[in-house]
Amino acid sequence: MSQGVENKVVVITGASSGLGEATARHLAERGAIVVLGARRRERIDALAAELMSKGCRAVAVDTDVTDRKQVQNLVDTAVRQFGHVDVMLNNAGLMPLVPLERLKVDEWDRMIDVNIVLYGIAAALPYMKERKSGHIINVSSVYGHVVDPGATVYCAHQVRGQGAVRRSPQGRPYNIRTTIISPGAVSTELGGGVGGGRLGSYGSDPSLGSGISRRAR
Repeated sequence: MSQGVENKVVVITGASSGLGEATARHLAERGAIVVLGARRRERIDALAAELMSKGCRAVAVDTDVTDRKQVQNLVDTAVRQFGHVDVMLNNAGLMPLVPLERLKVDEWDRMIDVNIVLYGIAAALPYMKERKSGHIINVSSVYGHVVDPGATVYCAHQVRGQGAVRRSPQGRPYNIRTTIISPGAVSTELGGGVGGGRLGSYGSDPSLGSGISRRAR
């Protein structure tokens, strides 16, 4: 992981906790420049301050991923401060755990608004095309490959999102790579406050952040 990451500018959404936070730490400690986006400004401010106190390079940008202008500002900030974007890591997400027949339509809408990665792609892609270099990483889920009765809508959304990225050839002439990462059960806040369900019993694996980080080259 330490090879090929130093001085790379990596924009991370959902950086205030879970996989986003763990990945930010792992990358920053190995020389990457991390641009942290999340709604919980106090958390990303604290994370950026902690990383900078260790000699790492980090900046926090208040970002609601359901707002296209805020996502654009996140990426624009990275370019203004560091000159370019090497990696766009679309990590923010929600996972409602509720049977389809309960028709929690408002929660479906919220999940889709948060989990959709197109704003991040739209913000970073023009900069990457201009440089003819870049890497877009979308954190998806194993539920994009299997279906659970308690997460039907989430599973369907992940399948569609993965399909759109896999079948998109637009980045190839510009040397832009795309990666989908599909984690299994992870001890994070992904399902908190949505659906009335629980994520179940998870094993917290400290290597997960490094697993995502290995793709950010």
